Amino acid sequence: MTVPAVPDRTLVLLRHGKSAYPAGVADHDRPLNERGLRQAALAGEWLAADGLHVDAVLCSTAVRTRQTLDRTGVEAPARFVADLYGATPWTILETLRIDAPSDASVVLVVGHFPGLPETALTLDPGATIDRFPTSAYAVVGVGVPWDRVGLDADPDGAMTSLRIPR
Repeated sequence: MTVPAVPDRTLVLLRHGKSAYPAGVADHDRPLNERGLRQAALAGEWLAADGLHVDAVLCSTAVRTRQTLDRTGVEAPARFVADLYGATPWTILETLRIDAPSDASVVLVVGHFPGLPETALTLDPGATIDRFPTSAYAVVGVGVPWDRVGLDADPDGAMTSLRIPR
């Protein structure tokens, strides 16, 4: 399936901000550190400046992803999905197929490395991502309905930008 020149849907894949490593705290429960809090707020500013008006959010249940979403200031309905914690591209795409509202134009996924950049490359194999540090986000135009993303033999998307708020 060929991606249309102006896709109907936009997927934003946002990695959480820089996290702290407090002693005795499980990985899932690690919070953002001060730098991560600043990064997440800046990512929110950049999302708005890029004109990405998010309709729906799918967010990992990890503390640092929840805090990242909160700091972005994105005010869209959010679903917190346990399967997004440490997810592979195939799990991320399956979550989109199941949980993304069919009428959403822009869906934000807040998650983890390496699943997020690998998802962008799965949707657009011709794209390149040299690095995907904390608070980075990839924007992918998607040319199929959310419930079909990642199911067709041909790539379903075109990465239009990679942003690293610093």
